Amino acid sequence: MAYPSGSFVRRYSVLFHFHNQNPSMRYPLRWLAASVLSLSVLSCAQQENLPAPAVAVSTKADVSSPGFPEGFDTGTKSAYTTGSVTLGSGSWTLNDALLGNTTADAKTGAQSVRMRNVGSLTTNFDLTTGAGVVTVQHALYGSDASSQWELWVSQNSGSFTKVGSTVTTSSTTLSTASFTVNLSGNVRLQIRKTSGGTNRINLDNVTVEQYGSSDGGGGTTPPPATGAKKFLFDGSHGELAGNADWVLDVNSGVASRYPSPAQSGITSTTPETYWTGAISAWGVALVKLGHTVEQLPAGTSITYGNSSNPQDLSNYSVFVVDEPNTVFTATEKTAILQFVQNGGGLFMISDHTISDRNNDGWDSPEIWNDLMQNNSVKANPFGFSVNMDNIVENSTNALASTTNPIMNGSQGKVSQLSFHNGATMTLSPTANSTVQGLVWRTSATQGNSLAMAASSTFGAGRVVIIGDSSPADDGTGSPGNTVYDGWNENVSHARLHLNASLWLAKLQ
Repeated sequence: MAYPSGSFVRRYSVLFHFHNQNPSMRYPLRWLAASVLSLSVLSCAQQENLPAPAVAVSTKADVSSPGFPEGFDTGTKSAYTTGSVTLGSGSWTLNDALLGNTTADAKTGAQSVRMRNVGSLTTNFDLTTGAGVVTVQHALYGSDASSQWELWVSQNSGSFTKVGSTVTTSSTTLSTASFTVNLSGNVRLQIRKTSGGTNRINLDNVTVEQYGSSDGGGGTTPPPATGAKKFLFDGSHGELAGNADWVLDVNSGVASRYPSPAQSGITSTTPETYWTGAISAWGVALVKLGHTVEQLPAGTSITYGNSSNPQDLSNYSVFVVDEPNTVFTATEKTAILQFVQNGGGLFMISDHTISDRNNDGWDSPEIWNDLMQNNSVKANPFGFSVNMDNIVENSTNALASTTNPIMNGSQGKVSQLSFHNGATMTLSPTANSTVQGLVWRTSATQGNSLAMAASSTFGAGRVVIIGDSSPADDGTGSPGNTVYDGWNENVSHARLHLNASLWLAKLQ
């Protein structure tokens, strides 16, 4: 956590010292500290063989078709007359439809498709890797009445067949319809509005998973050793509380499912300012490496094995949670642990004690410890706990290994880690023999105490924790928030986060 200059840090240190010396005063002082923080803190810039869980869901390959998700934020079409427009994924024909960018158009980015009468939206290109699950977001335009629409597909560039059920759009808020296509070879998509007359609907954020990402029957094919992966960044647990900004992108104060502009527009030279969240550099870097990123918006829940939730954890390879500020529910804790146990990757980022940004009585070290200590799956499943401390230092006391894929992976060697007010971890090999420290405080031995970053495995999955949000902060948060650039503070920060991300996704 980065602060303004010295005077406040000294005041905070006195408060922190008193807090630690007087455990009985812990909660009253936390509330006092939270009030001070809300005024003064600028940002946190800075396997075991276990029985299978009750819900048996395997990890998906999660490989998106090239160019998708399609957010319709590139290209221009302002008339309803039939015409083609080139978008991030390719050329589409819009019939009785246009690209709308008014305040009445429901959208997550700059624009979305607006369709009327019995209009249609059709790809003019083949999805050469087939299509598994297709999702489409939809909503009413303005105050228009309800309409119905359908998804159709073609394998011969001409003869289309309906897939799934007819969808009724009746809300002005974007919701997601999911279709199991499960066709190999060349596939084209067509969305047809079938009722409602001149009433208009908006369509946005079309996602397509390659054929083989899921089998359509609840089971899934094993993930490939290499290939594109899907990363889900949590925005549902107070990551925007106070002056925090621990998401990829913020649109109208919300961390929407799809960052905007669409990630299909990212090239090798795209700057991290393409998105406005304080960890956008992380997301842009993952997209440049060929992967797909999404956000879990506020107001949604974390689930695992819920086929009706398009953002169920089973749809992703890695779940990233950067400094949660609201406690996980019992159901969410079970979902997270079963996701990891069945092969998923969990990237945990904490912050220091007394970092309760929303004044609800919980700060991120306690929230992480609650996940690990109070759940229905296993106590201390990952073999570490977060200490209630507050560390400011740059440490080069890093694990020296030429074979550890996190510390010396495809994105480069990690040699140091800087904390601007973060928490350390205590490791417990007796609870999980795979736990491994990665970086320790300068004064520590490379053992089980005072780890600044660590990793472990649990069941078939993997876990990484970093005790401070500062290193992931890229210094360019959403409007109104003041953040600091920890991502570029030293070359190791980006390398650590990206190596760890790829390790969690089982790519190294």
